Amino acid sequence: MSKSRVIGIIPARIGSKRLAAKPLVKVNGKPLIQCVYESAAKSKCLDRVMVVTDSSKVSDLVFGFGGEARVSLRNHPTGTDRVAEVVKNLFHDLVVNIQCDLPRFPPALVDLLVSSMLKERSLGMGTLATRISDPVKLKNPNVVKVVLDENGFALYFSRYPIPFIRLPQDSGRKVVFSKMDLRRLPFLEHIGIYGYRRDFLMRLSSLKQTPLEKLERLEQLRALENGHRIKVYLTQVKPVTLDAPSDLKKLKPRKGRVVR
Repeated sequence: MSKSRVIGIIPARIGSKRLAAKPLVKVNGKPLIQCVYESAAKSKCLDRVMVVTDSSKVSDLVFGFGGEARVSLRNHPTGTDRVAEVVKNLFHDLVVNIQCDLPRFPPALVDLLVSSMLKERSLGMGTLATRISDPVKLKNPNVVKVVLDENGFALYFSRYPIPFIRLPQDSGRKVVFSKMDLRRLPFLEHIGIYGYRRDFLMRLSSLKQTPLEKLERLEQLRALENGHRIKVYLTQVKPVTLDAPSDLKKLKPRKGRVVR
């Protein structure tokens, strides 16, 4: 059996609504896109890493630090569609879509996803999730939640806190979760790294956007709404995401502390 070729692609759209020119935002002196690229390049399972962007500013920056980049069409509705445009002319067995909001993610996350999918060759799509331990995250719509079936496949992704916990003798009062509650209740945060078999990605990108995908603004719902399954692999790693200007505070090094 020939060795599977795996490519990691980082879709980087310049026109983010929540954080303007997000790929160019500096994180401890480096542009975000460079931080994401360098983390991805440390993966043991990726044969190639590439940025796909709608902006020559981003591609020029990537070329400047020695990375590989392609400029795509501007009118793609999602990062998945942007990735698919480039993959159409490439011939890698497995494609890993790494979201451009993970400035310092451990490359072991990519390795976990890739190695797991290479073992389960019937899977068309996979992703990652981790337990939510911070009650604030449940209310944050930028933190995507996922619920799973008994076999680890996604039932639904949402920006809303799911599952809903109905109290005994439900009085309709508001549920307020503590950290202790979150240690015993099954709330999962989706991590924005996707793995696709190349043929599956081509089929997925040929489908029209679906109603729930548009409502939640979550591209992975297109797969679920069309009856496809997404395997979710769990990890204890909780990478910091950069979705809004307030998230930059999480990435600033504290005095006397080195941020790696």
